[in-house]
Amino acid sequence: MSEEITTPVKTLTFAAQNLLPLQSEDLENIRAHLTRTLVVLNAHLQTRTFVVGERLSLADIVLSQSIFPLLHLKKPQSFEKLVTQHKNLNRWYNSCINQPSFKISPEDQEWIPKAIQVPISEPTKEEEQKPEQPKVEEPKKREKPKKEKKEKPKKQRGQPQKEAPKEEPTLNELFGVLPLNNSQSREGREYTPINKITSQIANSQVWIRGRVYNVRGKGNVCFILLRHQEYTLQLVVSKGDEVTKQFVVFAQKLGRESIVDVYGKVNQPSEHISGATQHDAEVHVQKIFLVSAAAQLPILIEDAARPQQLISQQEEEILAISEKIHNVESQLASDDQNKEQLQTELDELVKAKSAAKKFVVVDQSTRLDNRIIDLRTPANQAIFRLQSGVGRYFREFLLKEDFVEIHSPKINAAKSEGGANVFTVSYFSGSAYLAQSPQLYKQMAICSDLERVFEIGPVFRAEDSNTHRHLTEFIGLDLEMSFYNHYHEVLDVIDGLFVSIFEALETNNSSELEIVRQQFNFEPLKYLKPSLRIQFPEAVKLLRENGVDQGDFDDLSTTNEKILGKLVREKYDTDFYILEKFPDAARPFYTMPDPQDPNYTNSYDLFIRGEEIVSGGQRVHDIELLKKRVTAKGVQLDSIAPYIDAFRYGAPPHAGAGVGLERFLMLYLGLPNIRKTSMFPRDPSRL
Repeated sequence: MSEEITTPVKTLTFAAQNLLPLQSEDLENIRAHLTRTLVVLNAHLQTRTFVVGERLSLADIVLSQSIFPLLHLKKPQSFEKLVTQHKNLNRWYNSCINQPSFKISPEDQEWIPKAIQVPISEPTKEEEQKPEQPKVEEPKKREKPKKEKKEKPKKQRGQPQKEAPKEEPTLNELFGVLPLNNSQSREGREYTPINKITSQIANSQVWIRGRVYNVRGKGNVCFILLRHQEYTLQLVVSKGDEVTKQFVVFAQKLGRESIVDVYGKVNQPSEHISGATQHDAEVHVQKIFLVSAAAQLPILIEDAARPQQLISQQEEEILAISEKIHNVESQLASDDQNKEQLQTELDELVKAKSAAKKFVVVDQSTRLDNRIIDLRTPANQAIFRLQSGVGRYFREFLLKEDFVEIHSPKINAAKSEGGANVFTVSYFSGSAYLAQSPQLYKQMAICSDLERVFEIGPVFRAEDSNTHRHLTEFIGLDLEMSFYNHYHEVLDVIDGLFVSIFEALETNNSSELEIVRQQFNFEPLKYLKPSLRIQFPEAVKLLRENGVDQGDFDDLSTTNEKILGKLVREKYDTDFYILEKFPDAARPFYTMPDPQDPNYTNSYDLFIRGEEIVSGGQRVHDIELLKKRVTAKGVQLDSIAPYIDAFRYGAPPHAGAGVGLERFLMLYLGLPNIRKTSMFPRDPSRL
């Protein structure tokens, strides 16, 4: 224990053991000493945690026993408040007094000061009026000036608490650690969001809450960069009439990512503040309170938020130097004549490589291991607002088109599509399967005459695919719709749906797109109205014309998808297109064959930047044809009997599609990995 704590504790322990003969003047001195000690102790306890049932050290118990008597006087409220108003100290103190070693048996009471036996309670009126005990009056031979100086506070001690606001504000009313917020009371305080603080409200007084992003400065001034979500604001804490040195020191010691409440005056700075999103305003702090302290961070927000372009430049520079180092090392191994010169060159290259590492690179795995911190970066805040927007625009468009939102079960008795990529779960005395798709239930809804349905919900795929675009759980945006003459009626709706989402994102989420672009510099998506549509044989021809091997009836590989996307971009100047008439070999049993060529189907995929985001097509609605298709695809009829039965009583022609929300957003934003658009991604290596 540090000397600055042990010395006051010795004094407090002595005072506690000799408490009863002390006068009010002594108690006031002890109170002042105790206040200073508890503030220091609170700071030392900031990094400690306390678990229920934890056994604390003997030093903790001894120290708490030293403080304990002082909190159990006849009028203990002033002392008790000293503990409760310091969150770290209060947690530690309560942990100590609840330790088994602290609980004293009745037979051991003899060595404990009698003051401990007085319970903590508010004094009654009779107790307040009760005269002093004779033994307390003994030390009245003190000097009169000192006695008169302390008499006034003694008389005021019994005054109602409502008189307190008339006194000058104490340090604790201007700064400090707030007690635990357990919703004990509700204040009428109004908070102003950081993004609303601009020069337009200069000279106004505001309350704001945010996280401490950075603190700089020393001496009598410091600057705090406060962050709330993706917005930042500069705070100025400067010593003055009300802001004391202790106030400034408290602000300087605030930890990064700690949550604070701030009260101050909005000021328009003379110069543009380039380091904050709020360029034309700052707040001069008059009060600041710690709401929630943050522990030492595993990763820094500025490292996680650093622009990808800077990281790429650093990696390229380091790679180039590493290649030079490799060449020089090879020469050193074979050239004995120029060894000294080569060694000097090698030493310089090693220094250059070290100097090139200017930035900390936070890799994807580290980000996901510390996802709570990673999600606080401005880009991630924007990404998940954009994700919310996509779901909203998907829903709003389809509701306007008279679709009905449904919610299908995710625990099924049979495999959704008869495939192997399904999770099996225990279900009471048997087994069940997690839904690979709401496909079958969407079709059942159509057979129930709902005609147009959509769903937004989780989809589970037991695919051992550790790629940049696969997840074992993702959010599916699914729709199904009956039509009158041709499946293109459905495709027209899907085309309009995506164009409307693109336009809504550009119109309503331009600020979020710009924030993402600052970290991941992507090009705006190019698309046509109406969207480009090409058929599968045309795509095969385009690939072959450019030297790419592609079979007539083979599905597109991931590599060929990307090549086709580049070729389409060059030829048609669009990143978004529709490819239809896929081979039958590449489609599931419920897809309707093409009436002109049974080797193809009435199906379609939608692509963004060379990767598939949507898969769909016309469904088989005739029960006899459906049975033949099921058998031909090697699926057991009894495994999907409820699905087959849905078509026994008449089913309209219909078609639909399924969209992966995370993949759509990843490709729309040009991001390198789908895990960046999944809040808590699930893949074969992460659960």
